[in-house]
Formats: sequence, structure tokens, C-alpha cells
Amino acid sequence: MSLSNFDREAGLARLRMMERIRAFEETARSAAIDEELVLGAIHLSIGQEAVATGVIETLRRDDYILSTHRGHGHTLAKGAQADAMMKELLGREGGCCGGKGGSMHIADFGVRMLGANGVVGANITIAAGAAHGIKLLGGDQIVVCFFGDGASNRGPFLEGVNWAGVFNLPILFVCEDNQYSASTLTSDMTSGNIADRARALGLRTTEADGNDVTTLAATAAEITARIRETGTPEFLMAKTYRISGHTYFDPATYRPEGEAERMQATTCPIARQREALVAAGVPSAELDALAKEAHAEMDRALDAARSAPWPADETAFADVQDIGSPLQEAF
Repeated sequence: MSLSNFDREAGLARLRMMERIRAFEETARSAAIDEELVLGAIHLSIGQEAVATGVIETLRRDDYILSTHRGHGHTLAKGAQADAMMKELLGREGGCCGGKGGSMHIADFGVRMLGANGVVGANITIAAGAAHGIKLLGGDQIVVCFFGDGASNRGPFLEGVNWAGVFNLPILFVCEDNQYSASTLTSDMTSGNIADRARALGLRTTEADGNDVTTLAATAAEITARIRETGTPEFLMAKTYRISGHTYFDPATYRPEGEAERMQATTCPIARQREALVAAGVPSAELDALAKEAHAEMDRALDAARSAPWPADETAFADVQDIGSPLQEAF
């Protein structure tokens, strides 16, 4: 990255978003471990914040995204409110899914975030369906589908990417290769290069450093502009690293001793962005203030979630669709 054309304001905005994502997850983790307030498992994306930040900044508000069970960063970067997200994790009234979805199924249709998904790879075919809907309606929006490297070994990967290629759909598939599929090293269970699978299906494919938010944002901007112009699907392979365990209670003892600490010291996207901004002349105190502001925001969000009421009993079936007994009428 050249400092001669480094955009300080854009760099600060990206750091602010990454700090907000990390602060949200650290606050949620604390609420889960120290207070047992979070309902269900949460999967943290600590160390992967640059992918959500760099890719989503290139989107319009009416573009769509789909995420994985590790979706807090994507949801926040797309514009969802932190307090509504925190209430969702705590299962409270005012959550962005009414307190019914929790962490693994968080969604916010208001910002066109169509949902995280607890089923690995299931969001890929949903994203293809959303993109097909855009094409049928003649819109110029695009869909971005985030998934992990482990999802590439499941059927929906082939089905969704193939469908997008066959019907030429306006979608960007983003594989966040964090090097681990749950508790297994990806290289031990994945044959070949995942990006080559997309190439074999005819998609234009880009491989990038997923922890360099500046370069990634520029790359994503080119790709999304191209998709919007041509309506043709593309594939982005973003190499990153999951510093935390698979879930917030996972000690990740399957990793070699010291690996996470070494990777955090050398590849952390927040640290790398701070270094770039300091080199560009931004005072460290200003960057420290951004981090402090992010944590204060998430503390307020947790306070609001703690004090929010539980959803009323009568709302339990408010979002359930009933088309009648299939014994009497199929559809």
C-alpha cells in the first residue's frame, strides 16, 4: 500500500467500522461469559473485520447481503443498529428479529441484510435466489454472499455458484478463508484451491489479502462496479484468520500453541490499519479515541439490551406462516 495516495478520511472510516465490529463482539462475548445474558452460541469474527468493512463499504443501501453463523460484522457494516443487534443476541424485545433469531440467524431487512444462517452453506442458494429475483424484476441491485472456507465443501456451494453462472446473476460470492473449518484445519479437509472451483464454473475470480482493508476495499469496488454494469457473477477469495475460537466458549486447543497470538501480532487488520494511519500522519491519540468511542457505543447497546423487556407471549407465533394442513390441501 502506497502512502503517497493514501486516503486518510476513508482510512479512518474503515478503522472506525472495524473497531465497532470488534467492540460489539468483545462486548457480546463478555455478556455471554461473565453475565450469561446471551441466548445460544455466538460465533466471533475477531480478526476478520476487514472483509466485512472493505467489501460492504462499496455497496448501496438497497443492495443485499447474506451471511453465515458468524455474521455480526456483516450486519453492522451493512448499517444495522448496534442496540437492536445486541437486543437480538439477548432475545429481547426491540431486537432486529424481535428477539427470535439470535446470533446465528440475525437479520435486518431494513438495510437489506437478508440473514445469517446456522446451516453452513445454506445462505449461498438463498443468495442466488435473491439475485435471480433482482434479475427477474429488472433491478440494478447486487447481492453479496459471505461464507467460510468450510462451506465450499458442501452441496449448496456447487448449486448456488452454478445457478448464478448459468443464469448470469448479479452476485458476488465472498469466501472468507479463515484457515479453519470449525475445529479442523481447512487444508486437511479441502482438496485444491477453493477459488479454482469457482473458476471451473466460469466465474471471474479474484484472490486477495482479507486483512488489508485498504487494498480489499479498492478491489471490491472494482468488482461490485463491474457486476452492477454487467450483471455477471464473480467470486472473491479473501484470505484472513480467525483469532478467536469457533464459538465464544471454544478454547481452540486444536491449534498449535502460540499460533493465534503470532497471527494476531502479524496479521490483525485493525493493527495494520492503525499502522498505516500513523504512517500517514494521524496521531495515535486520535486512533485511540476511535477505539474508546466504539467500546462506549457497545456498552450503551448492552445496557439498553439488559433493560429491554422479554418479547410478549402473544408474539410467539406472529411471524409463523400457516397455510393449513397438508392433509387437506397441499399448496
